[in-house]
Amino acid sequence: MIVASRHPYIESLLKYYETPRGGVSWLNERRAHALERANALTVPTTRDEEWRFTDISQLIKLSFQPAAGASRPAMTDIADFIVPEATHRLVFVDGVFAPELSATKGLPDGVVVASLAAALGTHAAAIEPHLARHAQFGDDVFTALNTAHLRDGACIHVAKNRQCAAPVHLLHVSTQKEAAAYPRCLVIAEAGAECTVIEDYVTLTDGAYFNDAVTEIVAGEGARVRHVRLQREGAGAFHIANCAVVLAKDAYYASHAISLGARLSRLNLNVLQQGEGVEVKMDGLALISGRQLADTHTLMDHARPNGSCRQLHKCIVGGAAHAVFNGKILVRPGAQLTDSAQQARTLLLSDKARVDAKPQLEIFADDVKCAHGAAIGQIDAEQLFYLQSRGLSTESARNLLTYAFAAEVVDRIPVPSLVERLEKVVLAQTQAA
Repeated sequence: MIVASRHPYIESLLKYYETPRGGVSWLNERRAHALERANALTVPTTRDEEWRFTDISQLIKLSFQPAAGASRPAMTDIADFIVPEATHRLVFVDGVFAPELSATKGLPDGVVVASLAAALGTHAAAIEPHLARHAQFGDDVFTALNTAHLRDGACIHVAKNRQCAAPVHLLHVSTQKEAAAYPRCLVIAEAGAECTVIEDYVTLTDGAYFNDAVTEIVAGEGARVRHVRLQREGAGAFHIANCAVVLAKDAYYASHAISLGARLSRLNLNVLQQGEGVEVKMDGLALISGRQLADTHTLMDHARPNGSCRQLHKCIVGGAAHAVFNGKILVRPGAQLTDSAQQARTLLLSDKARVDAKPQLEIFADDVKCAHGAAIGQIDAEQLFYLQSRGLSTESARNLLTYAFAAEVVDRIPVPSLVERLEKVVLAQTQAA
């Protein structure tokens, strides 16, 4: 039963919600259940432990409605965002699939790259066990909102022992001010499959808008998934994202999450080790300035034995910006021989820059090897002096050291053209900080 009273902010975001008509019955049921939860849940505040460093009151004060009726951009408008290595591309404009801007021809056998609506017509049996199953909306209002609005999205399905050699680019383009979009992505790599996914959020407007994104990634036994997530929203944007990853026995998952834009951004990345022998690598970089707020929450959930994880998260904070990092490693009972380590490092470029870092370990097994650490500082005076003694100006020396700090994360991205572009962005932003 749908709760009648709801928070005014939720009311505004659900104002244009339509009851599902026709379509897939199990999906309609999940959307209806998500709508119930969106009605019942409250908007988080700084009184909630998981949001105590991130004040979203500035988001709640604004009014958004689902994007509709805008003209689609031309290919020339998004040309600068195209990734040459990614021969397969899905483009979404304000949350709506744009087939005329997408490229899905020439896919290898056993690989599906399609809009979710199209994929449901051909691969519903493979999608049903996973869609809206791993990203839990029972206690997260933003995941519930996204699921309630779920009509379409991106779907990547790689069959057993198949490989998608070229990266798949999921490009989400925002064009409308005061609009809310609900991007959705589902990646299924069956046993022995391999793929690289670039999840990319860009803008063609400087106005305020809201992206509420949800991604679910499933890697079967022995599958290998590389996931590049690039958030380069507009200066007035609000970006809240939830990503749930589920890994079977001997699966490999590598995450490269880069946060550059948005007035306020939040990424919840939850990785569940569902089988033994899983290997995980998580890299993150937040490069912000002005009055931006970038919040990253990660959970590495070791639920089975013999899992390994290496996580490195870096923040470069300039101006009066505020970065937040909360990284949690959970080792459940019976998850013996877990080897998990986490490092959080922050570089503050000004006296007003701020960071809140909270690394966490929760260990309920006795034969494990786990570690975490957090370091916060400014440009090293000795390193700065050394470069100046070699003829560099103070500004050039500072920029070089800042760039080197970010390069450790950027250089590990498995897409050369993205590495090159991000290097230029880092240099440009550090010079402006």
